[in-house]
Amino acid sequence: MSRVQLALRVGDLEGSIAFYSTLFGAEPAKRRPGYANFAVTEPALKLVLLEGEPGQATVLDHLGVEVASTDEVDAASRRLTGEGMETLVEKGTTCCYAEQDKVWVHGPGQESWEVYTVTGDSASYGQDSPTAAAAACCDADTDSPAVG
Repeated sequence: MSRVQLALRVGDLEGSIAFYSTLFGAEPAKRRPGYANFAVTEPALKLVLLEGEPGQATVLDHLGVEVASTDEVDAASRRLTGEGMETLVEKGTTCCYAEQDKVWVHGPGQESWEVYTVTGDSASYGQDSPTAAAAACCDADTDSPAVG
């Protein structure tokens, strides 16, 4: 199982939850303060909503590919590094109310992509709260040396 992840920073979390519930005919799979995610079956999509500043226009936060296992994350890391991409590997990290293993890369427009697997649930968001001012766990700085 794998699916594309789209993480959006929204100015109206409740309005966005209502809109995407209607659009996809599904309720959020997880809701926490300032955060919601949808595990949509068709199309295969993990939609993540992160609370931004009130009234702000919706913006892209980051993109991802959710995979089934750490082995798949490791394989993606080896493949991307082998293709010359600068990667940042995070093992056992807490992000978006989940324990995860992941590898990050940046696209040519500096868009952040993660290939990740969820290894467990978490009561904590991660390094900071899921507000526009602090969402460090969901945006990797791949200016760091490559980890392969």
